[in-house]
Amino acid sequence: MAEQTTQTRAPRAHSTDRQGAQGGRGRRDNNRRNDAPQEPKEFEELVINIDRVARVVKGGRRFRFKALVVVGNRKDKVGVGVSKGADVQSAVAKATNVAKKNMITIPVVNSTIPHDAEVKLAGARVLIKPAAPGTGIIAGGVVRQIIGVTGITNMLSKSLGSTNKVNIAYATIDALRTLVPKDQWLNAEPAKKSAKKEAK
Repeated sequence: MAEQTTQTRAPRAHSTDRQGAQGGRGRRDNNRRNDAPQEPKEFEELVINIDRVARVVKGGRRFRFKALVVVGNRKDKVGVGVSKGADVQSAVAKATNVAKKNMITIPVVNSTIPHDAEVKLAGARVLIKPAAPGTGIIAGGVVRQIIGVTGITNMLSKSLGSTNKVNIAYATIDALRTLVPKDQWLNAEPAKKSAKKEAK
């Protein structure tokens, strides 16, 4: 009986050693994966909304997904894209590509915008205004998410009319597109004159 017990214990100890060795290998592999350098993304992607849309065909309804995505570099570039796909992942990927192709450059002055802007698109109306340092982003919903991926940290806004997220997103982008840098204003003083005044 004693010999049988020793024979049964020996393979168990051997199996545990094998598991320990495998576990050690697994840990090494995980450490190697974690040590791999991760390149920082140039653009930040944010999914604003995902809808399930249906199209009536001969055999019944065909369901797809529509994604609204905003892309920005946390500085002066931002873009919005809308696309459909058979599943959520493909819809988001397509919308991200559309957003990257239609990016705009916005003038950012002292972490805010240079002047007021109001745009009406379809039923949506968006008003954006510059704000003093320390104000923060006073906006709600879609406007806040779009401004959040830019370099603007102080701004006032108001969304009026339609609550359609796609229309509000495009209205916000159009409002940012209409912004003009201060040095390009019609009443802006030429650089030479302003330099002479400072010298005096």
